[in-house]
Amino acid sequence: MELKVFKALWGMEGTLEQQVKRIAAAGYGGIEAGLPAPDQRQAFKELLAEHKLDYISMIYTQGPDHLESFSQQLDAIAEFRPLKITSHSARDSMDYADQTAFFAKALELEKQYGIPVGHETHRMRAMFTPWTTARLLREFPDLKIAADFSHWCCVCESLLGDQAENLALAFERTIHIHGRVGYAEGPQVPHPAAPEYAKELAAHESWWTEIIRLQEAKGAPLVTFTPEFGPPGYMHTLPFTNQPVSDLWDVCLWMAKRFETAVWEPALAK
Repeated sequence: MELKVFKALWGMEGTLEQQVKRIAAAGYGGIEAGLPAPDQRQAFKELLAEHKLDYISMIYTQGPDHLESFSQQLDAIAEFRPLKITSHSARDSMDYADQTAFFAKALELEKQYGIPVGHETHRMRAMFTPWTTARLLREFPDLKIAADFSHWCCVCESLLGDQAENLALAFERTIHIHGRVGYAEGPQVPHPAAPEYAKELAAHESWWTEIIRLQEAKGAPLVTFTPEFGPPGYMHTLPFTNQPVSDLWDVCLWMAKRFETAVWEPALAK
């Protein structure tokens, strides 16, 4: 089983060419991002090919018709033939019947286009809690997730100690990991290496370890991971200055290397 670590374009500065070159030089295996503007798409394709980077594309459904939004974005993405798609899907405020109608059709479209879709466990979206996600996963045996449990820590205001059953189901259905460390009061700690957040880091790493072991047991050929820390206002800032308390590039790179040595290698060694 292989590990491929992706870098999000979120929060990066410079031209698209500069961003892609920096990602490749740092040793990442791919890029995770939404589609560039139409006038940059051909250049983006060429940069991915030039630097031998894989691509995970992102969808952000919007109202009033989230299903139509999903369908249109999926159609535009298809020409890129991404390895996977991460989708911010539907809304937390939608009726359950409307959510199930959305995911039933989304699964049909996923099958039609032949690109695996992981629906992200994200605030504001249908999968914003462990229990709403579990309900949907039980409803649809083929539904898959992009696991970003930092959001659940924030929404549940805890490290999910009472959610073992729902977490186990989420682990089983995960096809992509967003490696951001959350805590009870927010979706992103200031720096995952800070000792005051050791408990939060350990919790997330234990969850990621279970996902890896399940993937190995299934005979999966590949695990994908994105250290998806974000800029202000995800990242904490100093009052009155808006200066970030950490360097975003360094935080993501630290998390990528930490995942390889503290999660990936030990998980496969046992």
